[in-house]
Amino acid sequence: MSLVDWFSGFLASLGLRQKEAKILFLGLDNAGKTTLLRMLKDERLVQHQPTQFPTSEEVSIGKMKFKAFDLGGRQIARRVWRDCHAKVDAAVYLVDAHDKERFAESKRELDALLSEEALAKAPFLVLGNKIDIPYAASEDELRYHLGLTNLTTGQWKVNLADQTVRPLEVFMCSIVRKMGYGEGFKWMSQYIK
Repeated sequence: MSLVDWFSGFLASLGLRQKEAKILFLGLDNAGKTTLLRMLKDERLVQHQPTQFPTSEEVSIGKMKFKAFDLGGRQIARRVWRDCHAKVDAAVYLVDAHDKERFAESKRELDALLSEEALAKAPFLVLGNKIDIPYAASEDELRYHLGLTNLTTGQWKVNLADQTVRPLEVFMCSIVRKMGYGEGFKWMSQYIK
């Protein structure tokens, strides 16, 4: 069973087949945003050049459609991130779990995004990518370095009675091995209204 078929069946079981969403794909350069987007779109693993300009893709999984915005991750590209927050349903923030030297930089960018008023209610899926590479950070290590140790809401459906609490969770993945990110998207899909 392909990831698309599996994800489609899961979305149908949640009653999400008719939903449409706008999702931002954010993170530092070389974290895997474009690779993930291509994998979700057509299940192809292709080596990409660094994203030069913001791009958007329509992705359909079953009858669920979402428009994904890959804004790039180079420092110059991060300047436009704040211009693209209007009417966004969710955000996926990718971190290269192997590139530990950039964790502080990634934390600064994530903190800035989490403090944005326009994103205050949007679910945030943090994906620690590249766990297939030896010595990549563990989930606990990544949570610690991103300052998320006690801020996440749980990897299962959590009834957020307090409407001021934003769904926020960390999932570890390997896009090239097609593992981990499916669970993250399942989690996130529960919170998209």
